[in-house]
Amino acid sequence: MTDSITDDLFAALNILVLERLNPGSFKVTGKVPNWLRRFCHPRVTSGVKVLIPEEQFPFLENFLVDAEEFWQNNNSTKLSSGFWTDRDLAGQEYHFEASAISLNNRKCLLVELLEDSYKEKQYVIQKARENQLNYQQLLKDKQKKEVLIHCIIHDIAGQLSSINCCLALLEFENLTPKGEEWLEIGREQTIKQEMLIREILNAFSAEMRSLEAFTLASEQAPNILTAVQEVIKLLTPTFALNNMQLQLANNIDLTANWKVVGDRSRLDRVISNLVENAMRHSPPDSTVEIDLQQDETSVLVTVDDRGAGVAPEIAETLFQKFAQGKNKSGRAGLGLYFCRITVERWGGKIGYLPRAEGGSRFWFRLLRPE
Repeated sequence: MTDSITDDLFAALNILVLERLNPGSFKVTGKVPNWLRRFCHPRVTSGVKVLIPEEQFPFLENFLVDAEEFWQNNNSTKLSSGFWTDRDLAGQEYHFEASAISLNNRKCLLVELLEDSYKEKQYVIQKARENQLNYQQLLKDKQKKEVLIHCIIHDIAGQLSSINCCLALLEFENLTPKGEEWLEIGREQTIKQEMLIREILNAFSAEMRSLEAFTLASEQAPNILTAVQEVIKLLTPTFALNNMQLQLANNIDLTANWKVVGDRSRLDRVISNLVENAMRHSPPDSTVEIDLQQDETSVLVTVDDRGAGVAPEIAETLFQKFAQGKNKSGRAGLGLYFCRITVERWGGKIGYLPRAEGGSRFWFRLLRPE
């Protein structure tokens, strides 16, 4: 089966070549590697029939079960046994690995003595285990830091609430026109800070509640049309103050079943985030429109604005943590991130598309409940 060069090569590589005769019965083929003499008595030479595991290498008994199936299926690859340890006639330990292969319709078992390669492989395995432990420790440290940040933000939010109360009480004082001007600026800044804190808390809370339950049952599923209508009602005054309009598309069937998989409170937050994002990037006297479409398995929500759109270089990172556009507007870049991890946790999808007529379309799709 092998020529002299192949025989010398296998012997130099410390590989014993056995040709299968019958289940458990093999013939030694080619040159016998020197290490075999330390395991077999009397000496085994080329052409000698050996029985495994009765005569040698009892570890291979279980491996040969898989090898027989491998040979019967005429696989063109090889099947490896993994490492094992055997003792020679003097009681010294050695490490081996076996492979089952098929060559020219002949079934062969290769048994390799592992010396330096075994130590190298063991070193690689050990380093991989150490890296895995280091990675797990890094994850734990990251979680601790995020919990700490969460607590700090909570404390800041409490102090900011007190500041807002003080500013509200100042409205009842006899302030000069300049004082009233400064008061209004202060209130605007605290409102921006409250929105920033809310985004941070939403993002971190969403991550830390990754196992939080949501409903798949139709009876408890939220109605997404009702959620959209509620968001429009709450944000219409803000749009009016900015000389903008927020409206529902006029082709929606208000009598249809608009229930989706999810949680109502977080669904409201997702819709609000997308609508507020559209408002911040829309010009005065423009309209933001929310549309709903459904098929047999899902509901699609789109939020269209007439702004300048999203630059191509940042479009792919819009939904990542702390991602921001060119006009950062003093925000943390967490609103769209919160939307993505929430929608994806519910089995949905979310994305962005440029509108042909100008502006942006942010969309998300949620499954219908069972």
